[in-house]
Amino acid sequence: MTWNPVEDIASFYAKGLERDRLASGHGALEFARTTMLLDRYLPGPASDVIDVGGGPGRYALWLAERGYRVHLVDPVPLHIEQARIASASQPGRGLASAETGDARELRFPDESADAVLLLGPLYHLPERDDRIRALSEARRVCRPGGVVIAAAISRFASAIDGLRGGYLADPAFAGIVAGDLQDGHHRNPSGHPAYFTTAYFHRPEELAAECDAAGLTHQETLAVEGFAWLLPDLDQWLADDARRAVLLSTLAQLEAEPALMGASAHLLCVARRD
Repeated sequence: MTWNPVEDIASFYAKGLERDRLASGHGALEFARTTMLLDRYLPGPASDVIDVGGGPGRYALWLAERGYRVHLVDPVPLHIEQARIASASQPGRGLASAETGDARELRFPDESADAVLLLGPLYHLPERDDRIRALSEARRVCRPGGVVIAAAISRFASAIDGLRGGYLADPAFAGIVAGDLQDGHHRNPSGHPAYFTTAYFHRPEELAAECDAAGLTHQETLAVEGFAWLLPDLDQWLADDARRAVLLSTLAQLEAEPALMGASAHLLCVARRD
C-alpha cells in the first residue's frame, strides 16, 4: 500500500483527539504559555486575525472572546464543525468565520489581516517548499507591519517524550525517534495514536531561515513549554496560583535561551511583514 501523508494526517485528526488536548497536562501548559506569547505580540483587540490550521478553534475562540475578529481555517472538517458549535456558545464573541482550507493557498485577499497564526501547519508540512509556501501565503494576507506567529515541534520532542512516557521500550517507537533525529521527518507506520502522525520536527535555528525564504522578517524564536512539560505533577502546578506564577515566570525568563531551546516540546516563531 502506498503511504499517503495527507490521508495519514486526516485520519489521525478525524479521531477527534485534538478538541481536548489543551485541557490538561503538558497541553494545558502549552496553552497557557502560547496565550501569554500571543498577548505579548498580537496587536490589540478589534484587530483582524486569521488562524490558519487552528484545529477545533481553541486559540481562535479565546481570541474572539477577547474582542478580536478571528477567521479560522483548518483542513479537517470535524475541527471546523467543532469550532462552529463552540463559537455559537459565546454569542457576540464568536468567530468571524470558520472554513476548511489549505495553509498553502488561502482564500483571503492580499493584506486583509493584522496578524496571521500558523500554530499547526508548519509541523504537518513535511517538505520545506510547502512550509515556505504556507509562510508566504501568511505574508501575502498580512498587512504591512503585521505579525505572523508560527508554531513548530522541536526536533528532540519525541526522544524526550519517549523517555518520559516509556515509549522507547517499544521498538516501533524507537525506530520513529531514530528517523526524527536523523532528518526531522516523523512517520508513524504503527498507527498508535500516542505516537502522533506525519510531521516535520524543526531544529530551532531552522525557523528563522524559513521565514527569511518566505520574505518575512524573523523577530525571534521562543521556547513554549521549555523543560517544564516533563514535570510529573504539572496539573498541580497549574492549578495552584502561586506555583503557576513561579512556573510561568521561570519559563518566560528562559524562553530565549539557546542552550535550552531544543528541550521544549514546541517552539514559537515571531516574524513581521515589512
